[in-house]
Amino acid sequence: MDRGVKVALAAMAAAVFVIANDVTALSVALPDIEDEFSANVSTVQWVINAYALVFGVLIVTGGRLADLFGRRRIFFAGSAIFVAFSLLGALAPSAVWLIVCRALMGIGGAMMWPAILGMTYAALPDDRAGLAGGLIIGSAGFGNAAGPLIGGFITDTAGWQWVLVVNLPVAGLACLATWYAIHQPTPGAEDRRIDYAGVATLTIGLVALLLALDQVTAWGLDDPRVLGLFALFVVMMVAFVTIERRGGTGALVPSDVTRNRDFRFVCLAVLLMSATFFASLMFLPQFMQKILGYDPLEAGAGLLPMMATFAAVSFAAGPLYERLGAKLVVSAGAVCLTVGPFLISLIDSGSDYISLVPGMVVLGLGVGLFYSSVTTAGVTALDPSRSGLAGGIVYMFQVAGGSVGLALTTTIFTTASHDKLQTELAPGRDLDAVERVLAGTGRASSGLVDVVRDAFAAGMQWSFRVVAVLALGGLVVSVLFVGGSLRRRSRDVATAEG
Repeated sequence: MDRGVKVALAAMAAAVFVIANDVTALSVALPDIEDEFSANVSTVQWVINAYALVFGVLIVTGGRLADLFGRRRIFFAGSAIFVAFSLLGALAPSAVWLIVCRALMGIGGAMMWPAILGMTYAALPDDRAGLAGGLIIGSAGFGNAAGPLIGGFITDTAGWQWVLVVNLPVAGLACLATWYAIHQPTPGAEDRRIDYAGVATLTIGLVALLLALDQVTAWGLDDPRVLGLFALFVVMMVAFVTIERRGGTGALVPSDVTRNRDFRFVCLAVLLMSATFFASLMFLPQFMQKILGYDPLEAGAGLLPMMATFAAVSFAAGPLYERLGAKLVVSAGAVCLTVGPFLISLIDSGSDYISLVPGMVVLGLGVGLFYSSVTTAGVTALDPSRSGLAGGIVYMFQVAGGSVGLALTTTIFTTASHDKLQTELAPGRDLDAVERVLAGTGRASSGLVDVVRDAFAAGMQWSFRVVAVLALGGLVVSVLFVGGSLRRRSRDVATAEG
């Protein structure tokens, strides 16, 4: 690779790092934000949720805009939005102001991510496509892993506001390097039609779905608000499909994308697999805090065996993809993502931190091998002009699968832990008080500590068993269909040998 390509790849890695870092960096600063604005937990959690929700919902639109108007141009526009609202968020006088700024940062991130993906794949020859996927997903993994540590350090030494201020120089350097090193052609003016109806229906539908899944544990599955959001999602998706069929080449998701069999199976595999990673980020830190007694920063550091393995393996997955192909690498990652949650489901309330490490390492291997390789398989299944859109769709399925899986596992966790409490509690005990202890909003007497720990462990065990079953479905899809049909592959090999 020449110097310009290396500078371009470094710029893309830095930009992805800052986007991914912002998902997790403020998580350890929430108590400080809560104190500063005199807000409650249910309010400040939207500092994280608003960014992730808007980012996940708009990333398909961002990918389509990048392919229509030029990835470089959309990257610069997204970066400007991202850094502007990072600065305004750091100056926030209230929690609501901060949450709005974080949501608008999500718009910038949703424009940057698919543009970065498209520029990275375009900067490398076709036979190095695996390197592009490994670089992007590896940088994202490193950003996610380093987020709690960087956020904790900056919050302790300078204040949580500086977590947002740091975005400015990093994004600025990435833009400068991109301006210098990346010079890729933009589509002609005749191709630049925006499918406003498709954008609106998809956005409203995904917002309704993700909000319903986010609130289902607080409101209940039979709550009219939850049911109404699910109904709105179904209506919007039906409208979206109808609009896209009539949209032709100007559709948000053109027909050559939806009809591509290999790309559809990539999305299905990602949908089934993504509950594993989301559930791990949800339950493992809670286990460390509620069972092992870690503080939030220690719990963030406790995830390093998984997150560091994820980042390192993602970088290694590129050369493996080029040497072995999509089928073997994606399938190997899917195997690890199936075995990892099963190993974690074997722990109990008496387990120590070392008991978690094998499962976390196997999960890290799986995430690193699977996501970088399956992203490359999805992007290369389509025409190069669709790479930004393809990357956005794959990531949308990752967010959707994780959100659906997280809602399912949270419900299973609640049911299993409550059943355990009812079994072990003596008659006359206040079940509601004990459940508040389990949720972390109440204190337990010495006699109840073991009961609460057992209940938490039971809920976590069943949650990871369900996650393993979902991952098994993703493994089957990966082995049979991702990287080409297994039957078709076997037939081609037999023909070549003949």
